[in-house]
Amino acid sequence: MNRIYAKLFLIALPMVVTFKSSAQLSLTAQAGGLKYLGDVGKKSNANYFNNLRLGYGFGIEYRLGKVLGIGVDGLYGNLSGTDNDKTSHLNFQSTILGGGLNVFAFFDKIGETQKTVSPYFHAGIGYMMFDAYGDLKDKNGKLYNYWNDGSIRDQIDIPANLQSATIIKKDYSYETQLKDSAVSYARNTLFIPLGIGAKFQIGFRSSLRIGMVYNLSMTDYIDNFKSGGNDSWAVASVALNIHFGKKPKDAYSNVDFSAVDNMDSDEDGVKDLLDKCLGTPKGIKVDGDGCPDDKDNDGVYDYMDQELGSKKGARVDGNGVTIDEDALAKRQLEWDSLSNERSEGFNSTPSLTYLIEIEAKAKDNQLKSGKVSKIPAEFVEADYNKDGTISAAEITKTIDSFFEGENSFNVEKINKLIDYFFEQ
Repeated sequence: MNRIYAKLFLIALPMVVTFKSSAQLSLTAQAGGLKYLGDVGKKSNANYFNNLRLGYGFGIEYRLGKVLGIGVDGLYGNLSGTDNDKTSHLNFQSTILGGGLNVFAFFDKIGETQKTVSPYFHAGIGYMMFDAYGDLKDKNGKLYNYWNDGSIRDQIDIPANLQSATIIKKDYSYETQLKDSAVSYARNTLFIPLGIGAKFQIGFRSSLRIGMVYNLSMTDYIDNFKSGGNDSWAVASVALNIHFGKKPKDAYSNVDFSAVDNMDSDEDGVKDLLDKCLGTPKGIKVDGDGCPDDKDNDGVYDYMDQELGSKKGARVDGNGVTIDEDALAKRQLEWDSLSNERSEGFNSTPSLTYLIEIEAKAKDNQLKSGKVSKIPAEFVEADYNKDGTISAAEITKTIDSFFEGENSFNVEKINKLIDYFFEQ
């Protein structure tokens, strides 16, 4: 008995530790039918579910993450089996009591939203006590004697007893403890549960579970009859699971939506949700839409406009200054001329000699103007000698490196580099 108590303590200990140390706990209560799948009951012409018995369970679970969980549970119920043919009339019923440790795999939190219906699996190890009793006597204490004609009588089946034997009926009281005359076996065992089921979210921090569990024991004596492999049984159950941990936080649990609704990031007196001109500098007067004044309607706000009072319809630059149409036309002609020159001199008959000529012209123009253009960041890689300009030799080297896969340039980027080379 001391060993039994020790094993029960080892099962109960994880339950207590888990309960004390965890905040994400849930409790499960279940009830279902237990179907014995051992030796006794195989030889029966009765209904397959004739030996189905009720069982009950209670468990504590701890969810480790989105998928995995662990749990400890206790079980109580009855296992029963009855043979009912001419070759065997064995029967038994055993009350079982035990518990176990299980590892769960849940799939309700896989994906962006929690699923209302999802499968789950579990497996583990358990320990239980059993004590098989047989229904060997009727209510008056008379032994059952099974006759060849299918009747049960109070005397053995011999011709001499045909007239005196009385037909009796089974009372299914399972009054006699069953023992093996040759072996004194332990009336406890380890077992392995393997389960599958469906989880239904029903709200109020609870879920309904419908599942099946196959239990394989480490003994062949649950029915007091040893033949073949170890005994097993199946359970079909319905369970209610209630979660007592903290409610999981969603992605917006820390967001103050009231503050968001009233936010005014540029402090112009108009909420961001209504502000059509976000980012107005502090102190600038704005209208009801959060936009500064633009009295000349040139698209440049007055506080940025370096030419207040531009003529209506005039083309202005980013500073609100009217663009000189003659200068613009001259610039366009220069661009067209440059494009033609490039097309005729480079695209049609590309050569290093031509690029060198263009490089010489660019240096001459820079000397005359005293201005040197800054290489855009995307082309700095092509400035191999780090002198701040792109040379004809560097254009050639960049193209060669492109074909050898030694730089980050592609065809489009090389074309842009050549454009810059002509403009610098």
